Amino acid sequence: MNRLKTSLSLNLLAYYGKWLVLACLIAVLAGSASAFFLFSLEQATSWRIQHAWLIWLLPLAGLAVGWVYERVGQSVSAGNNLLIEEIHDPKKVVPLRMAPLVLGGTVISHLFGASVGREGTAVQMGAALSDQLTHVFRLGREDRRILLMAGMSAGFSSVFGTPLAGAVFGMEVLAIGRMRYNALFPCLIAAIVADQVGLIWGVQHTHYVVEYVVSLDSWSMLAVLIAGVLFGLIGMLFAMLTHQLSAWMKKSIKYAPMRPFWGGLVVAIAVWALDAYQYIGLGVPEIVRSFHEPMQPWDFLGKLGFTVLSLGSGFKGGEVTPLFYIGATLGNALAPLLHMPFSMMTGLGFVAVFAGAANVPIACTLMAMELFGAELGPLAAIACVAAYVFSGHAGIYHAQRVGHRKFKLRRPV
Repeated sequence: MNRLKTSLSLNLLAYYGKWLVLACLIAVLAGSASAFFLFSLEQATSWRIQHAWLIWLLPLAGLAVGWVYERVGQSVSAGNNLLIEEIHDPKKVVPLRMAPLVLGGTVISHLFGASVGREGTAVQMGAALSDQLTHVFRLGREDRRILLMAGMSAGFSSVFGTPLAGAVFGMEVLAIGRMRYNALFPCLIAAIVADQVGLIWGVQHTHYVVEYVVSLDSWSMLAVLIAGVLFGLIGMLFAMLTHQLSAWMKKSIKYAPMRPFWGGLVVAIAVWALDAYQYIGLGVPEIVRSFHEPMQPWDFLGKLGFTVLSLGSGFKGGEVTPLFYIGATLGNALAPLLHMPFSMMTGLGFVAVFAGAANVPIACTLMAMELFGAELGPLAAIACVAAYVFSGHAGIYHAQRVGHRKFKLRRPV
């Protein structure tokens, strides 16, 4: 019996020792890549703001990125969906070229004014770089699944500065209603260390302030529940419109590089005609502003429209930061209607629309506490869970599977 216990203890120690080393390696790779990406993105955004005329080159930028992907990037063009599919059904190591392609494509998209995010880039770089360790350490199928999840967690954590949310995101995003807890330790270590690696490189994340959180009572919970339902419906609308536009573009325009060309042309004309420069790029200044003052009630629709156009036509980046913008400005618009504080509703919308669109309510609840403080946790959980339930079973990642359905409707007798 003692020998058996000793053997089990040694095996457990070896297992966790292996994943401690691998997770730290993943974190260094993903955290460093995210730091370089964030610095590049900052420079590109600054240059675009100083030279507003660059928006007219967006169609050519889309054509160029589309042509590069057509020539050398078809195997990695599925992006996050490719990673999710590889975790569900491991086949072959993700090509390393995914990292530089998505990095370059996203920076160019931001430089010329597409309305895209950054999470997709960080997650893809983290997973692609970590997957290269598969051959180095001769890992099997199950270990490779965990490796990819840890890479996704590290990328998400390091780009937003939210290690707990990042750790859970890498497990929760794969399937609705189900998580792979065997990856918890590697994802947690990779997310925490990747965030620290980014800080060592000098990354400075945006600081958001929720100035006042109301106490929990019947009205505050009901108000947040109502808002959460609306957040979920908007998240569902965003996912549906993006997928539908992408499918229509693929059907109507057979040559892939021309899709972002025409999409970029529509975005450029619309930005000029509507003077809508606040809706392109990440929109972080507008998000920060929404925590402190009333915004235009249609701002969330403006950002939604420009992001759907950009992503649906094939520009590279991510969905998350635009969803933060959409949720923050929607929460800001709902605050006076529900008699709730602007900053609190802005913070709840910030996380809840993403929770509904990506089907990750736990990760988003943790993100709310990491970004805005633990005091917001209970109300954030209500908003995120409501958004998750009312967003249906579709989401921004079509490779996401349904582990357990959110609800089961009775068939009529």
